[in-house]
Amino acid sequence: MAAPIIAFDKVVAGYTPSLTILNETTLDARAGEITLLIGPNGAGKSTVLKTLFGLLTPRSGEVRFESQRINGMDPRDLLGRGIAFVPQGRNLFGSLSVRHNLELGGITLPRGELTARIDEVLARFPRIRERIDNQASTLSGGEQKQLEVGRALLLRPRVILIDEPSIGLSPKLVQDVMALLRALADGGTTVLMVEQNVRTALKYSNRALVLEMGRLALDRPAGELLDEPDLNRLFLGGHARPAAG
Repeated sequence: MAAPIIAFDKVVAGYTPSLTILNETTLDARAGEITLLIGPNGAGKSTVLKTLFGLLTPRSGEVRFESQRINGMDPRDLLGRGIAFVPQGRNLFGSLSVRHNLELGGITLPRGELTARIDEVLARFPRIRERIDNQASTLSGGEQKQLEVGRALLLRPRVILIDEPSIGLSPKLVQDVMALLRALADGGTTVLMVEQNVRTALKYSNRALVLEMGRLALDRPAGELLDEPDLNRLFLGGHARPAAG
C-alpha cells in the first residue's frame, strides 16, 4: 500500500463564518494513486481541493503534505512544493495564444528551462503542438482541457488536484482525459480528483472517498465501489456505511 502524501486531520473550513462546509474532515491521498472524491452537491468535494491548495484557510484541524503542516499556505508556495490545481471550468487566457498560455504557467522558470519544459509538454499533447500559435479561445473543449493539464505539468508537480475534468467534453474525450491522468499516476504523480462522471472515473482510479455533509462517509478501493449496487445513492446522497478504519 502506498504511503499517504496528503492528509486532512479533522479539518473545519468554509466560505463565511456562518457557512461551514468541511466538518472535521479526515482523509488522505496516497502517493502515485488516483483518489476520487465523490458525493452529493455541497458535500465538500471541491472545498477539499481549494483548502489543500491554499484558497481557503482551515478554521481548525490540520492539512499535511508529506507529513508537513501546510494550513493556509499561499498557492504560489504550494506550487513550489509540487502541488498543482486544475480548477473546474475553463481557466485559460482566451485572447492569448496556446504558447503564451503555456509560458504563463511556467513563468517562475528560467527561460531556457521553460522552453525545454514546453517542448516536453507538447510531446505529450501533439494536437496542442499543432495549434501552438492559435488563440486559446479557438480550441475545442477537449483541446482546452489538454492545454490546462499541460500547463499544470510544466512545473512537474508531484500532486495534481483536478476538479470536474469531464465538464463539456464528449464521452471519447472524457476517456482520453482519464487515460492521461491514469498514465500520470502510473508515472508517480499523485492525482486527487473530483468528478461527477463517477462510473467512468472509478474505472481509472485507485480509491474512492465518499463525502457526506463535509465528512468522510466511505473509503473503498475504486474497483470494489464499481460493483456497489447503491452507487447512485452514495453519489446523490444518503446514509453510506461508515468508512473503513
